[in-house]
Amino acid sequence: MRILRSVPVAADTSIALTIGNFDGVHLGHQAMLARLREAAGGTGLPACAMTFEPHPREFFAPDRAPPRLTSLRRKLELLAAEGIERAYVCRFDYRFAQITPEVFIERTLVRGLGIRYLLVGDDFRFGARRAGDFSLLRRHADAYGYTVDAMASVMLEGERVSSTAVREALAAGDLPRAERLLGRPYSLTGRVVRGDGLGRKLGCPTANVSVSHAPLTGIFAVEVRGAADEVVEGVASLGVRPTVKVNAAPVLEVHLLDCNVDLYGRRLRVDFLHKFRDEEKFADLDALTRQIAKDVDDARAFFAERASGSRKQSCCGGC
Repeated sequence: MRILRSVPVAADTSIALTIGNFDGVHLGHQAMLARLREAAGGTGLPACAMTFEPHPREFFAPDRAPPRLTSLRRKLELLAAEGIERAYVCRFDYRFAQITPEVFIERTLVRGLGIRYLLVGDDFRFGARRAGDFSLLRRHADAYGYTVDAMASVMLEGERVSSTAVREALAAGDLPRAERLLGRPYSLTGRVVRGDGLGRKLGCPTANVSVSHAPLTGIFAVEVRGAADEVVEGVASLGVRPTVKVNAAPVLEVHLLDCNVDLYGRRLRVDFLHKFRDEEKFADLDALTRQIAKDVDDARAFFAERASGSRKQSCCGGC
């Protein structure tokens, strides 16, 4: 996938485009991207996506913006996996926020990107003061020579699939619900950095994974990619470590159950499968050490039960 950090002054080719923040690239986004690919394939146009950095809500109200579900890098990886051929990452700043809807259509979409097909959500708003909408795009379509479609929200088990719904599920520790909305386990990616070595001192060495967003906290059973050739099972703590720190930033610490390798500098993807408990403050390090040992035992039991269930399912499927 080709990544462009700005919109050209003049398009080099015609494209099929969809626009959105795509935070999480959940089932709703995936359905929209599939529809875009279908339309693009029928016309021979490249399937392209426009997204924004930072998220508009982070620009207008950084202290009230929700945590991201995906970093920009991970979002682009997911867009590429969905068959997007070009991603336009537009910097959302004061100047961008002041563009009128009409200028955005003529200068950005038509002249700069060369759209021939445009797909947006049915609640899509754009331009200064969010004054532009689908009806405005449709009114200008004939004059500028493009086709525009609106896609209704995707519903799952009576619930609208949205980034907000995923965040609510994660905050409640409901990882199965989050997985259903995403179409995959929720994950965080980051590079392993040096910590204070406390986990090793407590008999449970951990990899400290640098993360910039944390829409969930607690102790989890996880699967880790990037630590070895195969997927590695583990137990993770995501939070502020109240027993040993005061007013600390959230940290993701991962203990690999049966893998002892040097991970410093590696980029890991951590898939969250099951939440055991909330983070808590213990009376002393001895109490914390006992709880960590129990968390490791609980993680082993979880994966053993999971493997047993998979074997039973496989057997039934073949009978």
